[in-house]
Amino acid sequence: MRRPVHSEHHHLGRTGWLRAVVLGANDGILSTASLILGVATATHSHGAILIAGVSGLVAGALSMAAGEYVSVSSQADVEKADLSQERRELKRDAAAEQKELEDIYVGRGLARELAAQVARQLTAKDALGAHARDELGIVSETRARPVQAAAASAASFSAGALLPIAAATLAPIDAAVPSVYISSLIVLAGLGALGANAGGAPMLPATARVTFWGLVAMAVSAAIGLLFHVQV
Repeated sequence: MRRPVHSEHHHLGRTGWLRAVVLGANDGILSTASLILGVATATHSHGAILIAGVSGLVAGALSMAAGEYVSVSSQADVEKADLSQERRELKRDAAAEQKELEDIYVGRGLARELAAQVARQLTAKDALGAHARDELGIVSETRARPVQAAAASAASFSAGALLPIAAATLAPIDAAVPSVYISSLIVLAGLGALGANAGGAPMLPATARVTFWGLVAMAVSAAIGLLFHVQV
């Protein structure tokens, strides 16, 4: 009788793009909703609300893309520098680098003889790959990808920002504020749950965290709008 094939599904490979997408959408909803609430409680004009929302969407998407690109590019530069240094060290003293791998495996619990055998075989197959993974902690699933991260952040921010803009402009002006509050909190909660589920984390804490801080941010923005209340 054949034994069933054992398979495992891990979430680590999603961490790069998942972080960018969840962060972008969350910021798109929260920052644009907060901006709109500040304007909506200070004015009674759909035009002013729409201008503020669209301006926040464009500025936020560009800012998110630029910030993510710069941040992830810095990480990519560090990875490239470390890999270049490791490549030079392998050319200069391959035996010492193999011994370094051996010591790493001994430190992880292998017997010296077995660690030496593993280090020798992995070095023969892909010396740089073995050092990148086991010495530097660099693996393909978590490598820095600046363009992908920037595009994901900009797109997700824009998608998130469209929600409060639509909620505020489609609702009657007197209902704009509660419409933005309710729709934004519902989607923020759903986004928190979705992100947690996709990353394999518990959904309830993530949902509660996103909803609570979203409510706080929007309430503060609305209070500022009321403080400087003007009629347009």
